[in-house]
Amino acid sequence: MADAPAPGLSVIIPVYMGAATIGELVAALRALEIDGGLEIVLVVDGSPDNSLDVCKELAALPGAPITLLSLSRNFGEHNAVMAGLGRARGAYAITMDDDLQNPPAEVRRLFEYARDGGYDAVYTYYAEKQHAAWRNLGSRFTNWCADRLIDKPPGLYLSSFRCLSAFVRERIVASYEGPFPYVDGLVFQVTQNVGRLQVHHLPRNEGRSNYTLRRLMRLWLAMFLNFSVMPLRLATLFGLGFGALGAVAAVITIVEAILSDKPPQGWASMMVAVLVLAGVQLVVLGVIGEYLGSMFLAMNRKPQYLVREVFRRNAGGPGTGLDVERPKADTRAGGQPHREQSEPEA
Repeated sequence: MADAPAPGLSVIIPVYMGAATIGELVAALRALEIDGGLEIVLVVDGSPDNSLDVCKELAALPGAPITLLSLSRNFGEHNAVMAGLGRARGAYAITMDDDLQNPPAEVRRLFEYARDGGYDAVYTYYAEKQHAAWRNLGSRFTNWCADRLIDKPPGLYLSSFRCLSAFVRERIVASYEGPFPYVDGLVFQVTQNVGRLQVHHLPRNEGRSNYTLRRLMRLWLAMFLNFSVMPLRLATLFGLGFGALGAVAAVITIVEAILSDKPPQGWASMMVAVLVLAGVQLVVLGVIGEYLGSMFLAMNRKPQYLVREVFRRNAGGPGTGLDVERPKADTRAGGQPHREQSEPEA
């Protein structure tokens, strides 16, 4: 049987601890009228709650078709997004969180803005963010760093609620197989034809944010180390700066020793200089070590993600169960899927 035609829009949603909200989100998305049709790609990222069971029930219901990916463990949001992008088929793909802070009604407006404007990518921004103060501060710091580390248009806010064309989606999936993806960095390696659209941001009604300080640091390091050589250049500048400072201090010490009747005093200042220089050296070595560690993990093929199972509503229609695909082993995407011939899930 021939594959169904590609839809106009794919909506990709990483699901982690989202059992309480994903049903309402999917129902709202299925109620949208999208030119060319809609598909939903749910990526359950090793969630410890019953999110997978809830998503399987949603996939069997009537409405826009759902492709449900179950990852073998928790890989992180950007890895889960890459898994979803690899399975999406739409002319455009929108990525969004599962927490209902982005109103589903904005999905159609974002899609039409990207399509009608001819943009390769559109990022959303908010008049007022409904996140905790520390998270907003972390977002501002990440965006400030992104202005300097990657080819991001100045002032563009990097939101997880974004729309990508098939051109961008296909190229970022094909271009990066490493274990530390940073979706925005990959987007800006492909295109500068980027738009921005203001949308509403709602308070979180269920649970709490899955982004801890540790997760934000991991995301920041993925951008800092995997998509820029700026840290290495900063290390070089640190070395040159402290080398010049040491040369000036050496000249001053020699002149003082020649002109003074007493040997120069300076044990305390010497110890301070030794400690500062040692600290700088350790920081530089740490930066180099992070780069080497990333290269080591990539060369040893640490997986970007592993798909355990893929669920889709079977050809019999709603209420007839799910077809299950168990992909073959692969270092990134689980290989090419093959259809399991056992009884479909109810």
